[in-house]
Amino acid sequence: MKVDLHCHSSASDGALAPAVVVARAHEQGVQMLALTDHDTLEGLAEARNAAEVLGMQLVNGVELSCLWGGATIHVLGYGFALDAPDLLKAISELRDGRWLRAEEISQRLAAKGMPGALEGARAVQQELGDSGNAPARPHFAEFMVRAGHVRDRAEAFRKWLGSGKLGDVKQHWPSLPEAVATLRGAGAWVSLAHPWQYYFTRSKRRKLIIEYQAAGGQALEVVNGMQPAEQVGGLAILAREFGLMASVGSDFHAPGDWSELGMYRPLPDDLSPLWVHFNDYRPAVNC
Repeated sequence: MKVDLHCHSSASDGALAPAVVVARAHEQGVQMLALTDHDTLEGLAEARNAAEVLGMQLVNGVELSCLWGGATIHVLGYGFALDAPDLLKAISELRDGRWLRAEEISQRLAAKGMPGALEGARAVQQELGDSGNAPARPHFAEFMVRAGHVRDRAEAFRKWLGSGKLGDVKQHWPSLPEAVATLRGAGAWVSLAHPWQYYFTRSKRRKLIIEYQAAGGQALEVVNGMQPAEQVGGLAILAREFGLMASVGSDFHAPGDWSELGMYRPLPDDLSPLWVHFNDYRPAVNC
């Protein structure tokens, strides 16, 4: 079975509407899909309706932002109950935090001679489909390109929006243990998203995984799109060492981007796939 457990729609920072993401995944041969938008469940109802028409299995998914060691970390949750009170409360708080973050990014950019960033990023977002959520950094990057402040999105992230840069606002996220506990409390299976993308030293990455597992984390995203094979190998070693299950996903955001739905490097055969457990759980409320 071809699965894709990590992708995004216009409900967060993706370029395509949830139903279009589902249709595109179906065209790529994906049979089980998890829509994992950042800090929102907003796209799941539309995605589920589209999946039912196409005969695909859609897994309730989300990618929650949190803090660990001064860095923003992402955890993926799957198969949770959509009516779980603590999850709904956390999503609401994250939504508010994302608006505060967007306002702060805009203020910081204005101080550097780039006024109107929030309005510009919001206009970009609305072109893709107005989700009602705050614009994310890719929307700000596109605004900066259109306003002539940078040549392309890559430059926007390299100079202004990437990790450790002026637009990398972190303080509105919960802690890693809080995020994992919220997902586990909703009946979710939990995976640590793209552990190699945090640019940690080997020892700090191990410490992250130790504390993630202690908080209740169950899996590592060993394969994230077409990341280098040596990274897959390194994460596979960590999954084996800590007895964690493995998840895979394209981390799709937009056509022509770095990844495509259903496309990722192979998962080593000896690892335990997280998704074989998804049918063990039935959400209390369907989308």
